[in-house]
Amino acid sequence: MQLTAEASRAGRALLGWTLHDLAGRSGIAFGTLSAFENGRAVRRATAIKLLAAFEAAGVDLVAENDRTGAMLIYARRKG
Repeated sequence: MQLTAEASRAGRALLGWTLHDLAGRSGIAFGTLSAFENGRAVRRATAIKLLAAFEAAGVDLVAENDRTGAMLIYARRKG
């Protein structure tokens, strides 16, 4: 999945997180996150850390051809 700035902002909004909150939970520098959410690309390793931080908090990010955003997951199905 390609991570988008819009999806990241939507995920933070669902959780009520600031950029500082996301930085602390993902282990990514505040400046890197700020630049990303303002249009700069991030490395794959950074995107993986961001996705993991959101997933741990129960949020799935969506970035498809025609839509981007976030979904709050209340419970995951057991496989």
